[in-house]
Amino acid sequence: MSLITTKKNNIGILTFNRPDVFNSFNKELALAIQKVLEDYANDPEIRAIMLTGNGKAFCAGQDLQEAIADNGLEIEQIVDEHYNPIIKQLRSIEKPVIAAVNGVAAGAGANIALACDVVVATESASFIQAFSKIGLVPDSGGTFTLPRIVGFGKASALMMLGDKISATEAERLGMIYKVVSDDSFMEEAKGVAQKLANMPTKGLAYTKHLLNQSFVNNLDEQLELEKKWQFKATQTDDYKEGVNAFIEKRKPEFKGK
Repeated sequence: MSLITTKKNNIGILTFNRPDVFNSFNKELALAIQKVLEDYANDPEIRAIMLTGNGKAFCAGQDLQEAIADNGLEIEQIVDEHYNPIIKQLRSIEKPVIAAVNGVAAGAGANIALACDVVVATESASFIQAFSKIGLVPDSGGTFTLPRIVGFGKASALMMLGDKISATEAERLGMIYKVVSDDSFMEEAKGVAQKLANMPTKGLAYTKHLLNQSFVNNLDEQLELEKKWQFKATQTDDYKEGVNAFIEKRKPEFKGK
């Protein structure tokens, strides 16, 4: 089984399970992820989603043995049918998505992590834009996401040189939310997921929409969009619960509605 899925406490967890090849992607894993993300998007009991890897790696990118097989898919098909749909799902799904990077995240694995809403990494993890080392170009949204996170010059250098970036350096650059010690990593990563799952997730989904549009809008357009989504937020049950809890000086109980 290339993908392990678990559901607990309103969190859906996807664990990449090809540890013998550092969780590199093949067709089976890519299509399984797409299917589970779709299922979780439509499951009202799931209010946050977490991606992680089994073993020493988060994901080492594409399984090159599959890519060069005589009867395998062309790289263009792999990108179009495997990676691009996953990136689009991660950015459009109306629930917070956490990447719990438990080890090396290379190539498409790194860029899938960066497409998530919150990235937590263990202190021994690393990030590598490995494409240039075999004559390829970054995919999985990397050329869109990374320059906007770390700046054009730094992104260009990381992609062309293929430098390995430690989790600590990734945090310093703003690539990830935070680094966690190896000993407490999974506990803390699940804690972040649980915190998000307990929050007003409708509002978080609206925030995600706004962040996506901020890549293409000018200031006036973004201000208008903020006004639109702020009004929508005031119509949610979570907003009413948040206000009532504040007035009544109690802890709110959000339902994601």
